[in-house]
Amino acid sequence: MFYRRAFLHLTLIGLGFATAHAAHADQVSVAVAANFTAPMQKIAAAFEADTGHKAELAFGATGKFYAQITNGAPFQILLAADDTTPAKLEREGKAVPQKRFTYAVGTLVLWSAQPSYVDGNGDVLKKGDFKHLAIANPKLAPYGAAAVQVMDKLGVSAALQPRLVQGENIAQTFQFVSTGNAQLGFVALSQVMTDGKISSGSAWQVPANLHDPIRQDAALLNPGKDSAAAAALLAYLRGDKARAIIQSYGYSF
Repeated sequence: MFYRRAFLHLTLIGLGFATAHAAHADQVSVAVAANFTAPMQKIAAAFEADTGHKAELAFGATGKFYAQITNGAPFQILLAADDTTPAKLEREGKAVPQKRFTYAVGTLVLWSAQPSYVDGNGDVLKKGDFKHLAIANPKLAPYGAAAVQVMDKLGVSAALQPRLVQGENIAQTFQFVSTGNAQLGFVALSQVMTDGKISSGSAWQVPANLHDPIRQDAALLNPGKDSAAAAALLAYLRGDKARAIIQSYGYSF
């Protein structure tokens, strides 16, 4: 009888802790740049396990998210693919001041699903006999804008213009290349890297001096101003566990 009472007492205590944990758990709505899909899915799972808060994720082009936010979309956090969009939202009064920070610095790669197709210096852009080169829409996606800068600096923009196919965002651009609809394309390193190595195909990691830095900033949007889950997620992104995940996908800080 004593053991049954003790077990019951401990069970009730456990239920009390679980109830208290659930009572303090909250949800946060996050707009995430498409290039950050894989790391953010891992971070969100770890965040929920560690804090009890749940991150509801939407993935897409930063430019489209900007339009949605300015039109009243109730996102609480924006994880952009650039640093200009969060700053603009802050200037326009749609993001909480002095909460912005760079959560990752992205790396652009020229990638093909075909092994040995892309050489280590990107000379395939000048010499390759390919029909289609995929880039993300430079008006909406910062990785697409960086790709245009690279082609301009290499002096190949005019020659490649007829072969360009544009993805709405970097995820669709990757899809064009991975399915073979484009022989190669400019994508985010995070999309083709696993455990610090290119997971398939062939790639040229574009030197950083060929385009503006891809600083990816987080912004606390007005709907998330008083959200405990939003505050917790922004803090979590700056912690060691999240940063280790981010680095594993080829980002720097």
